[in-house]
Amino acid sequence: MSIIKTETAEALIERGFAFFAKHFPNSEKPDKLGIGPGRVNLIGEHTDYNDGFVLPMALPMVTIVLGRANNSDNCRVVTACNDFEETEDSNKTEFKIPSVKPLYVGTPKWANYVKGVIACFQSIIVGFDAVILSSVPLGGGLSSSASLEVATYSFIEAITGNKTIQLVQKAKACQNAEHMFAGVPCGIMDQFISVMGIEGHALLIDCKSLQYEPVPMTESNYVFLITNSNIHHELSSSQYQLRRYQCEEASDLLNVQSLRSATMEILNKVHLNGKINEIIYKRARHVITEIERTKTAADVLKRGDYKTFGQLMNASHNSLRDDFEVSCPELDQLVELARKVPGVLGSRMTGGGFGGCTVTLVDRTAVNTVVSTISSEYKGTPKFYTVSPSCGAKIVKL
Repeated sequence: MSIIKTETAEALIERGFAFFAKHFPNSEKPDKLGIGPGRVNLIGEHTDYNDGFVLPMALPMVTIVLGRANNSDNCRVVTACNDFEETEDSNKTEFKIPSVKPLYVGTPKWANYVKGVIACFQSIIVGFDAVILSSVPLGGGLSSSASLEVATYSFIEAITGNKTIQLVQKAKACQNAEHMFAGVPCGIMDQFISVMGIEGHALLIDCKSLQYEPVPMTESNYVFLITNSNIHHELSSSQYQLRRYQCEEASDLLNVQSLRSATMEILNKVHLNGKINEIIYKRARHVITEIERTKTAADVLKRGDYKTFGQLMNASHNSLRDDFEVSCPELDQLVELARKVPGVLGSRMTGGGFGGCTVTLVDRTAVNTVVSTISSEYKGTPKFYTVSPSCGAKIVKL
């Protein structure tokens, strides 16, 4: 297998015009565009909803929402993505603007993300026709849902002419959309990096204060390789919510507002006194140590110490596998195969877990060896992407 070349935003837009003309033949050409990138989290997993630190970067893989106002009370949307249910017309949705009829969760599922963003948009919405196209792998832990939310929000900004000045509020609105309409109690990271991403940089995000620090990534000898296990999952699964509840239970037992405020000294003391069971102890240990790893990772990355950064990636995966227990045999195999290749500095699962992708820091000259090794020994059918830190959301008037 070879590395997949990501479809550019320009190519998506070109396809989008043709797709729009096919599904809205009586409409004029699209004149507004919203773009939202996916993301890969380099380190700092399951820490965002614990008020911790994360270190993601925006990807060149994007979702676009392309269309125009239609001078009616109707919102009509068609997706070219293949994540919809296999039922008649499940790639289409139509609903009234919120000022005419309140929006509710329904089917198809993908439309709930669009409706959620519209419901959380702080301005009067006008009717529109739009299409959705994406180069973000679906269900792969690269935030295809957040990229759709951010692209939708950006498109709504374009057609209403009402741009959100405070970008953090834009990210929060998209996060609220996922909470209310998709039923996923996600943290702020995915929407934040999709909105705020900076080309050539990862972002160290403080998920408590929502302040962030750009971390330059200028080393040209190393590259991040994303490997999609092609084992798909939904973040709204019971396991994701269970981990969040377990973290909340740990915070209560430690008498802290969130695990961000806990320390290993406090946790070990409570554990020795028998006041916390083994499972909750392990969940808390992952979060506490992962927050510290993430802060250290940003520091060493700023110094150009990629070797130490890779070691921290390895420790992160081991903790997610053993303490937080959100990995799976396929992800573990991908990580183990990558780590044994000379030139690989670190490899870990990324995203919510139970499938999705791994991210590997590798010497540029060893990328093909990693790909061939995994392709020949991995039990599944992986897909590979090399990525660089890219810019965040865009609002475009065509």
